[in-house]
Amino acid sequence: MNYENLLIAIEEKIATVTINRPTKLNALNKATISDLSKAVKLLAKNDDVRVIIITGSGEKAFVAGADISEFANYTIVEGAQLAAEGQETLFDYIENLKKPVIAAVNGFALGGGLELAMACHFRVASDNAKMGLPEVTLGLIPGYGGTQRLPQLVGKGRAMEMIMTAAMISAEEAKQNGLVNHVVPQAELLEFTKGIAEKIIKNAPFAISRAIKAINANYKDGKDGFETEIKSFGKCFGTQDFKEGTTAFLEKRKAEFTGK
Repeated sequence: MNYENLLIAIEEKIATVTINRPTKLNALNKATISDLSKAVKLLAKNDDVRVIIITGSGEKAFVAGADISEFANYTIVEGAQLAAEGQETLFDYIENLKKPVIAAVNGFALGGGLELAMACHFRVASDNAKMGLPEVTLGLIPGYGGTQRLPQLVGKGRAMEMIMTAAMISAEEAKQNGLVNHVVPQAELLEFTKGIAEKIIKNAPFAISRAIKAINANYKDGKDGFETEIKSFGKCFGTQDFKEGTTAFLEKRKAEFTGK
């Protein structure tokens, strides 16, 4: 499937999704959000894909924010609908995807761009990356989950300061604050991120999907993370991957997981 604003490459069970609007610093407009939603949903169903990497084209920006011209004249109702639809179709969907999604942040990740990166399961940044939520400078607040995910990652106090000052932080600051896991040179970003993906691929897909579910449950109202863990742990015992993993361990060989 061809997308107006995306480039997709699948190699050795890793899908790399590149947001491709370089003249707009890969800003998220409605069409791009729609394309991303459709692409991720197709990749979620593709048995040849075990890990998804999301990045931006060029060296300047991952995603430099939302396309402000699209919503400059919105009403209260239209603004709320914009946030609700974006969260449901893309940001929440990525967060709860059974397959790991890694953000390779290759430059500016601002506003909706940082919110997209935070919706991914974890983040790797290039050393020139800059991150921030500048929405208050427009008379707005983050609307794609930023007020919820940023405190989960960096703590309430730091999140309050970042959002209220609209300040950008460097990649190193982001790493120190727990916003990104690794910082690497720009030229090594994708290779390094794919190296992490390759380690993930060696492990049992069903178990990974259940680990994602259990970890996320800790951050959801009305969910008991420990209970989710118990149930997910139990379900792993009914899989072929569990039989293969334990058998391979006892036979002192590498396991060959199928995801079943």
